Amino acid sequence: MEPVNKPVYGPSQRGVGLIEVLIAVLVLSIGFLGIAALQAKSLSTNNSAMARSMAVVASYSILDAMRADRANALAGTYNQTVTADACPATGSGLATDQLSVWCTQLANTLGANDTTTGVVSCSNTGDCTITIQFDDSRAGTGGSATQQVVTRALL
Repeated sequence: MEPVNKPVYGPSQRGVGLIEVLIAVLVLSIGFLGIAALQAKSLSTNNSAMARSMAVVASYSILDAMRADRANALAGTYNQTVTADACPATGSGLATDQLSVWCTQLANTLGANDTTTGVVSCSNTGDCTITIQFDDSRAGTGGSATQQVVTRALL
């Protein structure tokens, strides 16, 4: 038997090259940056949704106070505009006390500045509209920074 000559090949590569590792790290880094940006956007959107929810809760709060003091509400005693940086003083009647507490609630939940306002408008038939306006510029939606929540109810 004659010996069989094996063909001679060049050295074969084993493992992963440095360029391949660098490209994989670059792709992973871009992916992680995308995930971080998505998390940041999600956080700001959730904060905006929470602010709108707190405005709705505040509107129901003043409506409940007006239902408890229906005579003054129908007489128009609650029909005022409050600004969260200058809440009315308490002590001059139940309606004023309730509006002061409501104004403080708006200031604590939506920000104590001049852009956070609450408007109560109630007719003598009990048709009431509560309008709450607040600054939502941190949401970064690209639209208007001023948001408005309007709630209509019958007492």
